[in-house]
Amino acid sequence: MATIAIVTSAPPLTEGGHLVIARALERALVEAGHRAGVVTTPSNPFGRQASAYLATWLTDVGSTGDGTPVDQVISLRYPSYAVRHPKHVCWLNHTMREYYDLWDSWASGLSARGRLKERARRALIRRTDSYLLKRASRVFAQSDTVRGRLARWNSVEAEVLYPPPPPRAYRCDGYGDFVLFASRLNPLKRADLVVRALAEPAAEGVRCTIAGEGDERPALEALAAQLGVADRVTFAGYLSDAALVDALARCRAVVFPPVGEDYGFVTVEAFASSKAVITCADSGGPAELVQDGVNGFVTAPEPAGLASAIADLMGSPARAAALGREARAVADRMAWPDIVRRLVIV
Repeated sequence: MATIAIVTSAPPLTEGGHLVIARALERALVEAGHRAGVVTTPSNPFGRQASAYLATWLTDVGSTGDGTPVDQVISLRYPSYAVRHPKHVCWLNHTMREYYDLWDSWASGLSARGRLKERARRALIRRTDSYLLKRASRVFAQSDTVRGRLARWNSVEAEVLYPPPPPRAYRCDGYGDFVLFASRLNPLKRADLVVRALAEPAAEGVRCTIAGEGDERPALEALAAQLGVADRVTFAGYLSDAALVDALARCRAVVFPPVGEDYGFVTVEAFASSKAVITCADSGGPAELVQDGVNGFVTAPEPAGLASAIADLMGSPARAAALGREARAVADRMAWPDIVRRLVIV
């Protein structure tokens, strides 16, 4: 039995997919006979990132509170990989994307002075990330999208290791009369693309449940009203784990068209619920797992293509069920014990 610290970062009172992964990994490690726990380090706002890196660097994970030596560390989200330990495996969710793949869109909203200041921070963060990640005993990426970013910007080689679905009581109650979108409501998740697809002639009459909260919700509600589809879109807000499992069990399919998603847990959660996933070619992690016409659809990132795929499944419960069976087969091959065997090096 080994004592293993799982280290990730999070802003105060904030949940995220990396924390779901951390807790699922903790459970899997314990079930494998190890002693494990989650250590949360800071994730500070812009302008205060250096203090978060320093605080993580100074965090002592050499022993537990009762003095037991920690045999290994597994880090996840930035800047948790700044933690120091002789046996340190990084299973990377993502670096600070605003300084990497999101730089152009993010920096376009800054003043000239702001861009100059952030360019300096970007250079420092990139050099720091490269140094820290190269110090790790081993680096895994949670998708090929993440692996590619590491190779491009940090010259770090990583092995892809996809997280399995979180351990929940997934089931399939059939193939209902609605599609489901479940994620935070921010521009990167592109819920607006789903709303626009519902306004296309091909998706006439299709109902959709949008689950999740975020700053985009008022704009999405206004867009649904403007396009005349408000009566077919249900904004369900935040769903508990049980409510999400229930929605996945009852929907016809899941629609998840983010841009450049690191991984996207809802994809494998849908698969575990025997539901096909409709995503886009530029969606990152989801597009790596969805095989077009096999366990879902991969479309162009535009409303008409999304609407056509939605119509295909809404027009045939049998087709949705067939793709759902293939999706479930993918989920069944993803197992937490396999993840533990790959990540544990002690």
